[in-house]
Amino acid sequence: MAALVDTNVLVYRFDPRFPAKQRVATTLLADGLKSGKVRISHQAVAEFVSAVTKPQKGGASLLTNADAWHEAEKLLVEYHILYPTDAVLRTAIRGASVYQLSWYDAHMWAYAECFGLGDLLSEDFQHGRIYGTVRATNPFI
Repeated sequence: MAALVDTNVLVYRFDPRFPAKQRVATTLLADGLKSGKVRISHQAVAEFVSAVTKPQKGGASLLTNADAWHEAEKLLVEYHILYPTDAVLRTAIRGASVYQLSWYDAHMWAYAECFGLGDLLSEDFQHGRIYGTVRATNPFI
């Protein structure tokens, strides 16, 4: 079964401040590419560009604007990208209400729920918890 990858996995691939998480993210994405079992939401691609081009402590961003856009284009070519639908939006509203998730986390969960993905790989959810039909898994534990 395919899994949805949250933005933090995409960002850690380029974040040398956390070498263990960088290794996990790089391996997870490479394995997911080979197996075809990783999905990425449109939202995660947009959040990725924003996160890696934002100046970090010390002033430098993780990637230049040009490199971030190049990596975003590679994601669009290499991975199966999920786009928002009416059902995703309505499910996100339910997730924010029922599970008390932030809007962005509720939206991320809604992609997994609506597209029938059994796992949501993220450090932003309670590890092992089932939200609807989706299990949250923190790949960095």
